[in-house]
Parts: sequence; C-alpha cells; structure tokens
Amino acid sequence: MDAPVYLVVALGNPGSEYQFHRHNAGYMVGEELRRRHGLPTLRSKFQGLTAEGRIAGKRVVILLPTTFMNLSGKAAAEAARFYKVPVDRMLVVHDEVELPFGEVRLKEGQGLGGHNGLRSLKASLGTADFWRLRVGVGRPDHPDKQLIDHVLASFNEPRDEVVALIGRAADLAEEWLAGRGDASCPA
Repeated sequence: MDAPVYLVVALGNPGSEYQFHRHNAGYMVGEELRRRHGLPTLRSKFQGLTAEGRIAGKRVVILLPTTFMNLSGKAAAEAARFYKVPVDRMLVVHDEVELPFGEVRLKEGQGLGGHNGLRSLKASLGTADFWRLRVGVGRPDHPDKQLIDHVLASFNEPRDEVVALIGRAADLAEEWLAGRGDASCPA
C-alpha cells in the first residue's frame, strides 16, 4: 500500500516578472524545499508545477499553482483529489502582510486575512481548515502605498535577509512534516 501523501501548496504567481515579489514568498519556499531534498525538476500537472519525493520520511508533493494567486484553489483541489489528501495533510505556504518581515508562523484554519489565494483555496476545497505557513513580508513602509502594490513588488530588504526568511520558512515546513515543532519562528 502506498504511503499517504502530504501536499505542500506553495502560493505565488507564475512568470519571471513575479519571481522575487513578496507575493511569491510561497513559491520561493517550495523551491527551497525542492532544492534541499533533491526533488526532481518541477513538471506541469494539476494546473501547476509539481515535484514529488520524500521529506522528513513522508511522501510529499510540492505544488506551485500556475493559475495565478487568485485562482490557486483550482490547482490545489485538483491535486488533493488526485492524491486523496485531506486538509489535515495539506500545508499552504503564503506571504503574510500581518506578520513583520522576517517572521514565519504555522496556523491551522481560522480567518483568511483578506488573502485572495487563501479565499480561492477555501472556495475550491470547501473549507479553510488547512494548515498555513505564513511568511512575514510586512506592511508597506509608507501609508500611501497600496497593499497590492506592496505585495506585487520585489523585496527591498537585503538579499541575505530574504534568503534567511525563506530558509526559516522551509525549516518550519520540515518541522510540520516531521510532526513536531512550535508554531512560530521569529526573526
């Protein structure tokens, strides 16, 4: 009998123009996990890009939806149905403006905080009770800057701090997969 699958849904927007945007923090964490664990090259499947392998002794599928953030739920629901993954074995990795830059936290269910990618997941899955790995990208540094402009802009923090943030988020994803760890990892 096959081992149960754990689905890591790394949210972001496809295309090189979005690659280093705050909104693509989820994609960056998914890629870091894939790199760390030597998972194969991403391939097109489920309206996204996927890689499958073992992390923390678990059979894991990493999914980067290519439907754009606001329709991410379609890809996640398709993969979840195919692999028969219940929401308690699904980890959604996403940018979080309500956390200061540099913080990462795990959260199960609860509110969606106005995040359109999470709204799409709830609509497609029929529940918001999935696990979330929130990657703190902070709020705009200027009161006149729109939130959408903030998340759809590249990080302006030093590169080594962004790399460290993505690394901490990948660490916390590994802890979740291993079934241990606390609920946060501050800067």
